[in-house]
Amino acid sequence: MAAELDCGLRPDVGAQRAELGPLLGIALRPGESWYLIDSRWFKQWKKYVGFDSWDMYSVGEPNLFPGPIDNSGLFADPEIQTLKEHLIDELDYVLVPTEAWNKLVNWYGCIEGQQPIVRKVVEYGLFVKHCKVEVYLLELKLCENSDPANVLTCHFSKADTIATIEKEMRQLFNIPNEKETRLWSRYISNAYEQVSYLDSTVQDAGLYHGQVLLIEVKNEDGTWPRQSVLAKVSGFSYNSYSCRESPSQSQPGICGLSNLGNTCFMNSALQCLSNTPPLTEYFLEDRYEAEINHDNPLGMRGEIAEAYAELIKQMWSGRHSHVAPRVFKTQVGRFAPQFSGYQQQDSQELLAFLLDGLHEDLNRVKKKPYLELKDANGRPDSVVAKEAWENHRLRNDSIIVDIFHGLFKSTLVCPKCSKVSVTFDPFCYLTLPLPLKKDRSMDVSLVFADLHRRPTQYRVVVPMMGAISDLCEALSKLSKIPAENMVVTDVYNHRFHKIFQMGEELSHIMPKDNIFVYEVCKSSEDGAECIILSVYFREKRIRQSSTSSGTVLCGQPLLISVPKHKLTLDHLYNVVLEQIGHYIKFPLTKEYSSVCLDSGICNGFSGGCEVEEMEHQDGDEEGREKASETDSCQSEGCAHDLLGKEWQHHKKHLFTFSLVNSYGTSEINSITTEGKLLKLNSYATLAIDLDPDTRKLLFDEQQSQAFEKDESMLQSQKKKTTVALKDCIELFTTMETLGEHDPWYCPNCKKHQQATKKFDLWSLPRILVVHLKRFSYNRYWRDKLDTVVEFPIRDLSMSEFVCDPAADPYVYDLIAVSNHYGAMGVGHYTAYAKNKVNGKWYYFDDSSVSMASEDQIVTKAAYVLFYQQRDSKQHIAPSLPAESELASEECDGMDTN
Repeated sequence: MAAELDCGLRPDVGAQRAELGPLLGIALRPGESWYLIDSRWFKQWKKYVGFDSWDMYSVGEPNLFPGPIDNSGLFADPEIQTLKEHLIDELDYVLVPTEAWNKLVNWYGCIEGQQPIVRKVVEYGLFVKHCKVEVYLLELKLCENSDPANVLTCHFSKADTIATIEKEMRQLFNIPNEKETRLWSRYISNAYEQVSYLDSTVQDAGLYHGQVLLIEVKNEDGTWPRQSVLAKVSGFSYNSYSCRESPSQSQPGICGLSNLGNTCFMNSALQCLSNTPPLTEYFLEDRYEAEINHDNPLGMRGEIAEAYAELIKQMWSGRHSHVAPRVFKTQVGRFAPQFSGYQQQDSQELLAFLLDGLHEDLNRVKKKPYLELKDANGRPDSVVAKEAWENHRLRNDSIIVDIFHGLFKSTLVCPKCSKVSVTFDPFCYLTLPLPLKKDRSMDVSLVFADLHRRPTQYRVVVPMMGAISDLCEALSKLSKIPAENMVVTDVYNHRFHKIFQMGEELSHIMPKDNIFVYEVCKSSEDGAECIILSVYFREKRIRQSSTSSGTVLCGQPLLISVPKHKLTLDHLYNVVLEQIGHYIKFPLTKEYSSVCLDSGICNGFSGGCEVEEMEHQDGDEEGREKASETDSCQSEGCAHDLLGKEWQHHKKHLFTFSLVNSYGTSEINSITTEGKLLKLNSYATLAIDLDPDTRKLLFDEQQSQAFEKDESMLQSQKKKTTVALKDCIELFTTMETLGEHDPWYCPNCKKHQQATKKFDLWSLPRILVVHLKRFSYNRYWRDKLDTVVEFPIRDLSMSEFVCDPAADPYVYDLIAVSNHYGAMGVGHYTAYAKNKVNGKWYYFDDSSVSMASEDQIVTKAAYVLFYQQRDSKQHIAPSLPAESELASEECDGMDTN
């Protein structure tokens, strides 16, 4: 699709809103195709057409015209156009149906050479069907049994059948249709298992990203080449875990879990649950068998409980150093579509699903009674709490409730009528907020108005909830440039993705954004008003498919200030020339520049004017001097060689200025007025087009990207703060006012009110699971709080936070920790856990298990904590051995790397 469109042919923006609005709200249907669009382009389009009410003021603004659809920001490798990992819906991309995509393409076109990113809608789940767009296809490695070294990589949908894969493999390896074949899957442990059900989907077969599939062709004599392989195992048997036998017996429970492809989050949660003594004993003693509830409509037919039980038995058999939880992963994916793929997920979310799933599969209540919730209405807390707990147990009675459930007290107070509402609600885990950081550091590059100063990178500290003006003030203190002379921009793909206003929130700037701050003059020295212009550099290229030229943005965009009364092409040319002078390959002495300007060469690549015909008249001494100097310039290897002698006799544009949209991709008008003032508004965008040879000859690419580093960049990052776990609990129980978008309906006022709300702990469970809320996410910002939370290994006393005056003392000891390393959406999960048999601590990193000591456990990576109540005497783990004793112990049958 052409990158340039005739602006006069654009459809009415109101019509675009009307046509696309309904399409963007349609439901997903299995098998349909949806398209990914970079959210930056899509937001620009929404502003241009006034899609949201707050953008109506900008409807149809030429400078907001988005230009061709540009998905370059979604690609990890622009050449082969592979998607970046861990892209997030709405934040990084938006999804549009086929009809909407076709309309957008007809209106705006696509960037030259970019292929559409089209994906299928896939259905998940058994009882309740869920649809989602399969953004990331599954990569499988395919080979023949006769030549296993020849591996071909192919991508498949999770909804594709095994038969589809077999057909593809037959074609790839030229296997005749009459030949009988069978498929084998290979796992990380190098164990092979036959894939038997050709009509099952990739998802149901439990295939994972990067897995090797081998196709075997039957021999002429009717035997199979892999006849010596162990008898085939059903892909859906619960005994089909691929296990690696240790040369010697392993300690029960000290068993790693193979990573099936981004499943470290699951492995971390499973290791914590596996090392929860009362739950594991329940499964190892087969008490679950009598309590499986196959008919619970909220459960999973008992299949999650059975899959988990089989996995726990494998891990505690003492026969394996690690197992591959493939069948368990498959079963989880069948009932919880969000975990069906092989993208990185959240260990706490998996844990929440698993506890709820086990509870419903093991619920002893076969028919749940209807119960009407009652408010306290002034009754004593002890009476209301007892009633709430008994009601909860009438509908929910399982090993999970026995072990993990406690009771919250929730108090709401109406700000208008002072109505007090007290309720008691069960909980399965405690999610604690972390004190928010009050400030953040940002790396920004300052482009000075002084042309002798290189752009300089600074590290500034700004308020977390501050404004752009705070960023400018902080930068002003370091650079001594007045804050009012600064313009803050987000530079993306050689253009200004956004130019910020002083009052905008800093939360709109994400950590990955490339922030450039430009020093500009709002008025000239004589007090005249200045116009601020955006300037992009574009390289003209000849398209392979036609003789028409295309353009590609290059270099660093500029913001330049030009006095309104001097805004002519000639003056604009000189201003740009001065701005880029430090990365031109030739010296810009006054005399040298003058000569080359007059002849339209060397520095003339940046000129927006015509190169006037040189008049070499006989007897014209000045003309002969110019010609002589030009020849001298040519002998020094300047642009004369490139431009040729034709320049001396014909008018020629070395480049032209064009008024373009803010993406630099579509021209609004060409600027040809000579000698007259240009009528341009502030922040209009101009483009300078260069041909590839001129750019290569005169542009010093390395210098154009060079910058200095201020000493603030050398300063160490602010020391990470440390908070105590009890501080987080106190923050959780602090009274707060509900937000305007989350009001409470007051039964007295008969309307929603922004009530005050307070949580208290009434009763606590035998196993207290504490989730540290490290991840924050909103429309503009995603972050992970890496605050170190100091939590006790033993003797955690919770009694001071329990408001039931009759409660026994609550004292807990730590038994497991789920860790997360890295940033939001990426990173790695591991676990620390205390073995219930020998009382020692171990570090679980997927299939690797190593011994650990207590001083390793408290880190900024701690994410979910498991505490066991000390009063549960029958489940108390032995005390930890002394450090000297621990160091001398050997761990048999495990990987200690």
